[in-house]
Amino acid sequence: MGKVFLDFDTLPSTNEYAMNLLSKSKPSEGTVISTRYQSAGRGQYGSDWHSESGKAITLSVIFYPLFLNIREQFDLNMAIALSVYDCLRENCHIVDLSIKWPNDIYVRNSKLGGILIQNTISKGKITASVVGIGLNLNQHRFPNNLPNPTSILLESGIEHDRDEFINQLCSYLESYYLLLKASKIGELRERYYKALYNFQISTEYERTDGSRFKGVIKGIRREGRLCVENEDGVVEAFGFKEIKWVG
Repeated sequence: MGKVFLDFDTLPSTNEYAMNLLSKSKPSEGTVISTRYQSAGRGQYGSDWHSESGKAITLSVIFYPLFLNIREQFDLNMAIALSVYDCLRENCHIVDLSIKWPNDIYVRNSKLGGILIQNTISKGKITASVVGIGLNLNQHRFPNNLPNPTSILLESGIEHDRDEFINQLCSYLESYYLLLKASKIGELRERYYKALYNFQISTEYERTDGSRFKGVIKGIRREGRLCVENEDGVVEAFGFKEIKWVG
């Protein structure tokens, strides 16, 4: 992981660069595309990703998870999110860290970063995945329109070397990808639930129709839908943007 490392001063989007690369060639699995400034980065489902030049981790990694079918795509999400979570927890000593479904990294109720995975599908199989990772590294100022940002610097009180952190992250990505490849899905799921934001905690949620309810996260389906049990004991399954946390 990261043996082929393409680093740029600026790019519109590392995911876009990786997808273009895949359309023209077959880069080595584990190829990393990184930039010090991403001018048009985005998060899950088109949300913007803001970063300050040289003070954030903005990179994409190319994988070929041919062993996964479409129904198992969330297994890759779990492996990647856990890689980032463990790297932060063990190397940056950040407490109160969690993974907010599906792919945000949180410290308490503040967002530290996020993950965007774009899959190429053929005949029911995932033939290629571009995994984009954005983390606020040494930022201490953020745009006013961001509701709840934080950074590794703000949480740890320590400025971290960007290149060293990327090297550490690549090591965790490789370890968790090998776990996934070895079909250790039960182990991945157990670890993911332990790190999951508000897992088994009664919380208020809002559906897309505006209705609110108290619910408890009971688990996540293989394809990635979030299962929440309401106060009547009924378990509903939600896709991303079909439910939001109210408090």
